[in-house]
Amino acid sequence: MVKNEKPNDLLTEKYEELKEYLLSLGSVAIAFSGGVDSTFLLYSAKEALGDNVLAVTASSCSFPARELNEAEEFCVKHRIRHEVVPSEELEIEGFSYNPKNRCYLCKRELFEKIRGIAEGEGIREVAEGSNLDDNGDYRPGLIAVAELGVKSPLREIGFSKEQIRILSKYLGLPTWNKQSFACLSSRFPYGEEITEKKLGMVDKSEQLLLDLGFHQVRVRIHGTIARIEIMPSEFEKLISDDIRSEINRMLKSLGFDYITMDLGGYRTGSMNEVL
Repeated sequence: MVKNEKPNDLLTEKYEELKEYLLSLGSVAIAFSGGVDSTFLLYSAKEALGDNVLAVTASSCSFPARELNEAEEFCVKHRIRHEVVPSEELEIEGFSYNPKNRCYLCKRELFEKIRGIAEGEGIREVAEGSNLDDNGDYRPGLIAVAELGVKSPLREIGFSKEQIRILSKYLGLPTWNKQSFACLSSRFPYGEEITEKKLGMVDKSEQLLLDLGFHQVRVRIHGTIARIEIMPSEFEKLISDDIRSEINRMLKSLGFDYITMDLGGYRTGSMNEVL
């Protein structure tokens, strides 16, 4: 995944450019999920701005507890001010019906909350962690980012996901090889109702796969069918008798009737392939 142990001069210069950009903001509230991108952005902002940085994490039923815990631990370790804000997507009008602009509805509500927190704290700007690779997929949430004037420093400077991982490893960030994560609502086909119960089924299913040692996982929900996406290199492990039987037993106990493996393997935004 990460080709170089140490960033080359061009990448080091790009990192310095990022810190200069962040310094020019004066103060910033970072939408912080604890993932690869937002962790790298938050760390960079802390280096550039010191105490003029605030991390804001949304807490909801579509955001697993393990992710929230890791976000909190990171901020404590690096002495970064951190605020956890309730952001229950299922209460947003129309969200639970899972329309094609679901991500827009969520991001609009979230960034309005973060903007309000920033203004209350006297913080000038709000920023989020999308990177260049996000430009190639269907990302309606980025429309909300643009409408609300939220900064996207990693896209602005031109960082790819791989470059972020290389620098994260060099900087000693624990997320450098963390699996990519998107909110659990992204596991539903557009038009299928999102409920707290179904979100819990997905969360527990993915946690089981992670506990079994799979690195990059998605459990997509289609009614009562679970479609498992893992890296092709781990197919053999999944279909071994003990692992296969355990996954089948556990996911059925959670409420799924049929358990399937996607032969296409893990990929981001697979629910967008039908659009």
